[in-house]
Amino acid sequence: MKDFRLYDITDFVLDEDFIRWVQLRRPEDEAFWNNWLQRYPEKHLLIAEARSILKSIRIEQKNITEQEIQFETERLLQTIKDQPVQELKPTGKLIAFTRGSRYAAAVVAVLLIAGISYFVPKGKRTPGKFAYSAVTSTRQLLEQVNTSGKPIAVTMPDGSIIELAVNSRISYPAKFAADSRDVYLSGEAYFKVVRDPACPFLVFANEIVTKVLGTSFVIRSFDRDSTIQVLVKTGKVNVYSQSNGTESKELAEAGKTTGIIHTPNQQLIYIKEDQKFQKILQKNPAMIAQDIIDRNMLYEDKCVVEVFDQISKAYGINIVYDADILKKCTLTADLRNESFYTKLDLICRAVGASYEIIDGQVVIQSSGCQ
Repeated sequence: MKDFRLYDITDFVLDEDFIRWVQLRRPEDEAFWNNWLQRYPEKHLLIAEARSILKSIRIEQKNITEQEIQFETERLLQTIKDQPVQELKPTGKLIAFTRGSRYAAAVVAVLLIAGISYFVPKGKRTPGKFAYSAVTSTRQLLEQVNTSGKPIAVTMPDGSIIELAVNSRISYPAKFAADSRDVYLSGEAYFKVVRDPACPFLVFANEIVTKVLGTSFVIRSFDRDSTIQVLVKTGKVNVYSQSNGTESKELAEAGKTTGIIHTPNQQLIYIKEDQKFQKILQKNPAMIAQDIIDRNMLYEDKCVVEVFDQISKAYGINIVYDADILKKCTLTADLRNESFYTKLDLICRAVGASYEIIDGQVVIQSSGCQ
């Protein structure tokens, strides 16, 4: 796992995850970097400068010859050489560029021009073992392809509804097996699955398998993407990796808990290159527990441990804390009509604590109360 705390500006402008965030602004990347900056606010200036460097680069989507690459490299290096070195003076504004930062920008430009970034169109990748085309070609399946300009609804043999996004496709049997409902996805789709505990619903999306009994969720798994995302709307899903040599389908059907349990208000990201999962919280978590309503969150000398437990249950988000340290902390506050993160900020401010978002959980840090 990358530790961005140790990055300097050159590391950021050359990092593929950071480049993707700046250039594509995908929701999952926005959520990750916003959370990261909340945890490390001292990095705002560094991130802003790195973003400015990347935004100054414009990539034309065309084939580029070796001669053009050599010419552009020499031109950029000459530009750097011709620039005077300017002494940085303290100001209240961003951004002052040194020769080093210009060099970093030039390096990024050369790399992008050479076709190493995410954003220059590449030829078709060779389908991997778990690619959609590879796993569906040997099976007798029906296929729906969305070539329209808007999502389309597809009804499964069991009555489950799949909303298939643009440029996406899904394959499934004309009749599901008695013990498993298998579908295969390439692209993005919203699933609303009919509940059947005796017959799990399995979605095969490139390197991952998502198992559900009856719930609603979104999967995004385009072949060219570097990540796969799973977002749960209601209920829970169990997500397995197929890339570790384990037969995930067999594990899922056997009911073994080797996968990652995924619940609402969380987004699960599978990083293909690293073959690892990462959990992040949604930008604005919503209350999901029907027996807890926001208007009950008016507290007077309430033990903070009980407050955290109620909030955790209300949002379905695990809040980790040391109960012994917090047992003397009490809270008097009106948390009605406040967002999830505002609730956390107000509680922590009241009891002198802090929190971090780690792997889709809230971790409370406190030295306790007198």
